Amino acid sequence: MRRPMLAAILVLVGLGLGATLLRDQVPLSGAQNSPAASSPVRAEAGALLQNEQNTVDIVRRYEPGLVYINTEQQVVQPNPMGWMFGGQDQTQVQQGVGSGFFVNAQGDILTNYHVVAGESGQGPAPRIRVRVLNRQQSVPAHVVGLAPQYDLALIRPEGLDKSLIKPIPLGDSDTLKPGQKAIAMGAPFGLDFSVTEGIVSSTARQIPIGFSQSGTGEGITQKAIQTDAAINPGNSGGPLLDSGGRVIGINTQILSPAGAATGVGQNAGVGFAIPINAAKNLLPRLQQARGGVVAAPRLGIVAGLVVQGPGQPVPVGLSALTTQGKRELGLPETGLVVGQVAPNTPAAQAGLRGGNQTQTFQGGRIALGGDVITAADGQPVDGIEDLQSVLINKKPGDSVTLHVVRGNQARDVKVTLNNASFQ
Repeated sequence: MRRPMLAAILVLVGLGLGATLLRDQVPLSGAQNSPAASSPVRAEAGALLQNEQNTVDIVRRYEPGLVYINTEQQVVQPNPMGWMFGGQDQTQVQQGVGSGFFVNAQGDILTNYHVVAGESGQGPAPRIRVRVLNRQQSVPAHVVGLAPQYDLALIRPEGLDKSLIKPIPLGDSDTLKPGQKAIAMGAPFGLDFSVTEGIVSSTARQIPIGFSQSGTGEGITQKAIQTDAAINPGNSGGPLLDSGGRVIGINTQILSPAGAATGVGQNAGVGFAIPINAAKNLLPRLQQARGGVVAAPRLGIVAGLVVQGPGQPVPVGLSALTTQGKRELGLPETGLVVGQVAPNTPAAQAGLRGGNQTQTFQGGRIALGGDVITAADGQPVDGIEDLQSVLINKKPGDSVTLHVVRGNQARDVKVTLNNASFQ
């Protein structure tokens, strides 16, 4: 009974305010008998229904372009008592659910990488199936292209009736303003084809998105849209639409204080979406990937400071070293050490230089004698992910200005990306 009572209070308060405002504007003549003047409640209800009708129309028109995604894979669960009593490990089927949406008439479906990723996070799940609105049966889907660093993937259904492919138009996320209407579609907690509504809370958030190439699992800091439209586990990969029904973002993450305690993330009114313009820039490369991986642009450098991580060396920034150690080596406090520069790459053409000697220390090694990148386009750099965050939305022909330290000299270097940067 508490929810209906609360809803009634909200409606009555809103209508009461509207009636007061309208009554103050009624002239002291026979105009009081006009329908608008005699029915302020009806006028206010009409204003509310206009926004509701807009949402209903968008859902009716574009929800058929939403896709429910299901993945299955076999996962080996070690026998915890096997070392003592013997016995074999158990194999279980692990299922995952998520969302996506059609982007063209060929049936390409845009979604998050983590929706279709395998159990280890490396590569796709062995079995991906999709289902569209008002269809009970799902069909298999294959990977067209993967972009783990962007947390984006493009998949395509097999054997789906062409008449069921309903692309949703893509908008322009660069023109968004806080306060604009936002509609989220997806499958929260597996409740497929659900809709929530809110606003664009911010267009200037910088959060870790995707999966780094270093193997640490850290995301690359990227621009994101913040919304208070309810987003929960299962909404990942679904579209965030504006009041015109255009996709402005791909729902990807939530800020969930409760999730830190329970292990299950829940909506707290702070959700994030990848701007659709980032996906549009990447879409041609995904379509040409032939099932492979699309990486963020590269300058042609290899990090020169690595430490031993779990299973493999991990590149890190100079902040990982002690101040005394950096002082003895003549290095700045923070920065990305350039270990190697590949020939015929933008970095080589710009004159960047790798180290000419290697010094090992307990748990790692560092290349000395080369360049240290401390900033890119004015943003501080202390690791490969920092550099990638500046490069990630650039295109061939774009340039990046690096602040570089070599020995006791500092300078700015302009590096121009070419087609090789995107291969």
